[in-house]
Amino acid sequence: MPRSLEGQITMEKTPSYFVTREAPRRIHAMSPDTKLIVVVRNPVTRAISDYAQTLSKTPGLPSFRALAFRRGLGPVDTAWSAVRIGLYAQHLARWLRYFPLSRFLFVSGERLVSDPAGELGRVQDFLGLKRVVSDKHFYFNATKGFPCLKKAQGSGRPRCLGKSKGRPHPRVPEAVVQRLRAFYRPFNLKFYQMTGQDFGWD
Repeated sequence: MPRSLEGQITMEKTPSYFVTREAPRRIHAMSPDTKLIVVVRNPVTRAISDYAQTLSKTPGLPSFRALAFRRGLGPVDTAWSAVRIGLYAQHLARWLRYFPLSRFLFVSGERLVSDPAGELGRVQDFLGLKRVVSDKHFYFNATKGFPCLKKAQGSGRPRCLGKSKGRPHPRVPEAVVQRLRAFYRPFNLKFYQMTGQDFGWD
């Protein structure tokens, strides 16, 4: 990471850090004062979205159900990364061995869509920044189903999420969704307890 001068903040974004076993130790060794922002969303929706993205790159993939469960509707297959990533409490437990909870901000992926300015206000506060991003900086893009940033001064066009975001999800049978909800429920409740935040996924 480049050195930050007085009055600067250096940021880096890699979604896989939160679920990579070696990351907490390595980041702590680099800078124990690092602030960590983790965006989380309903793990069932997250798993289906993960599958949709993989399916777009790998047509002919087995069904979501076939990948999420062993032997039909047997046990949930936590070896499949789309399922394993949503076990937030397990990942956070590893991080808390190196960083206190006060170094984390957990951003709700759902609220980032429904109230982007509110969630970004929390991010600005957490980073000790003046609140400059507000509602006036966003508009809702009905095609994508996401809020987008209005064009910045001197910029030619608005900024929206890339092509890989906002794609339609495949239809997943309700029985599969309900089984996954039941599977994640105890992990979600543990995550709520650990973070002191109820994300309302249950």
